[in-house]
Amino acid sequence: MVWPRGIGQLRQEQRRLAALSPPPWHLAVDARIGACFICFAEDPGALAAGAEAAWSAAVTFHRARRTAAAVVEGATAARYRSGLLALRAGPLLERAVASLPLRPDVLLVNATGRDHPRRAGLALHLGAVLDLPTVGVTDRPLSRALDEFEELEPGAADGGDDAVPLRLAGVDVAYLVPTRSGSRPLVVHAAWRTDAVTALAVVRAVAFRERTPAPLREARRLARTARAAARGEAPWPPGDPGLTRPRR
Repeated sequence: MVWPRGIGQLRQEQRRLAALSPPPWHLAVDARIGACFICFAEDPGALAAGAEAAWSAAVTFHRARRTAAAVVEGATAARYRSGLLALRAGPLLERAVASLPLRPDVLLVNATGRDHPRRAGLALHLGAVLDLPTVGVTDRPLSRALDEFEELEPGAADGGDDAVPLRLAGVDVAYLVPTRSGSRPLVVHAAWRTDAVTALAVVRAVAFRERTPAPLREARRLARTARAAARGEAPWPPGDPGLTRPRR
């Protein structure tokens, strides 16, 4: 599958993917859970010139241990536009995951899935391209598209044991998930071949009492460390400063 090259093509492809009904995937006890993450040079001048540097990392975890990792460097000519992140990040994320020597059974992506305006955010799109079940993980949902998120009281799920379903047109498309007491909950999204319940199970299997699931945290660290190395900066610290804002 080839990534769309323009906004019109991407929107058309998102609608096509949203209408598909691939066979559902369910988490097995011994599943390999992977993740990918991308970071950018954040250089407006380079982007204006047509090529902004970017670094993407992917990992595979098995039984709480990292078993594979890959980091790739590239460039993007697409600037960030809401609902169109695939143009900016999709190809480089695909390269990183395809470079893994050990393919995961399911992939965590810092992006939305079914809660997208066209029901096919980057997490879902990437899974379709890779033919790999995916789960989206973000700090917030697309609040204007979701029916119930803004109605939740602040801290309603913080520190508790119960996840709160988020619905779009009456369908559960994500969960607000407390993964660590005292931290804001994450939003866990249904994406390619996963429903919201399965997505929740995947994230809980690798949360390990940290706010961000371990595979996604490690992929983020590797991508940001590669960027720091390219800049001659100190490696990215191993802490958990939070995900980026919702990616679609």
